[in-house]
Amino acid sequence: MKTIKKTTKRTEKKAEKKSGITKKIKFSELIEKYPESIEVLFENGMHCIGCAMSAQETLEQGCLSHGLNPDEIVKEINKKLEGKK
Repeated sequence: MKTIKKTTKRTEKKAEKKSGITKKIKFSELIEKYPESIEVLFENGMHCIGCAMSAQETLEQGCLSHGLNPDEIVKEINKKLEGKK
């Protein structure tokens, strides 16, 4: 099981370098590194920025708790980040 976890983390890190972010990023890191992502979060009804839970929660966890597809939100955020370059 540990091997699978390490492989998954490594895969996530590679994906993050290629595409910007992944659904495993914590909200605190997302907001700090990519403040332009806040607009996408707000547009999708995720007003989690000031929530105490958001500091420890991943983007995936937040999306699921709001009934949103985390993969779609990641695509939207990465699209916004691409437009910034």
